[in-house]
Amino acid sequence: MKSDRELQDEVLAALEWEPGVDASKIGVTVTDGVITLRGTVSTLQKKLIAERAARRLVGVRAIANDLEVSPPGSAAGSNSSIAEVAANALEWDSAVPDGAVKVTVRNGWVTLTGSVALRLEKSAAELAVRRLYGVKGVANAIVVQPGVSAADVKAQIEDALTRSAAIDSQRISVEARNGEVVLTGAVRSVAERDDAERAAWAAPGVTKVIDRLVVATPRSGNHV
Repeated sequence: MKSDRELQDEVLAALEWEPGVDASKIGVTVTDGVITLRGTVSTLQKKLIAERAARRLVGVRAIANDLEVSPPGSAAGSNSSIAEVAANALEWDSAVPDGAVKVTVRNGWVTLTGSVALRLEKSAAELAVRRLYGVKGVANAIVVQPGVSAADVKAQIEDALTRSAAIDSQRISVEARNGEVVLTGAVRSVAERDDAERAAWAAPGVTKVIDRLVVATPRSGNHV
């Protein structure tokens, strides 16, 4: 079991290794395996990159991302300019259905509304706008319309988990009902839990994922 100090050193080293992230402006504290990130970054995307770097480490139980998005100088732009650029980004993204998503911007925060058929389309819309300068946060209120049987959803998720080399599918159970998916079992890291959750969201018709997976690093020689 790693100590909090060892985890802190590993997170700081991971941030130093990330291109585009100014690690000197990010502070890291660790309490019982829970990572807290504080400081400033220039874009929302860099905030998420910093969090992802910490999530990949074994021994991390959870992350509190308190980084503040502070665009440099005039890059922040007005709400109207952010809305225009965001609308264009959605229009140009082939993964987002034409005209399916609407954008509202207030104080740099973007709200996405509308309806799509797949969770991947909802995620693609969020990804398209969170990269933009001036965007401080994204509220993704896009609705995924269900239309697939629970049995099909369960089977597709189980197949996706089995295909992934990064996931031990034998330790994860899947339940599906009315578009809602529940994941239970144990995983070896926060990153593996994220991968399992993404696999669940990728199935057509999934409108909600309840993640009850527990991060439990196996001891040497044992299979938890």
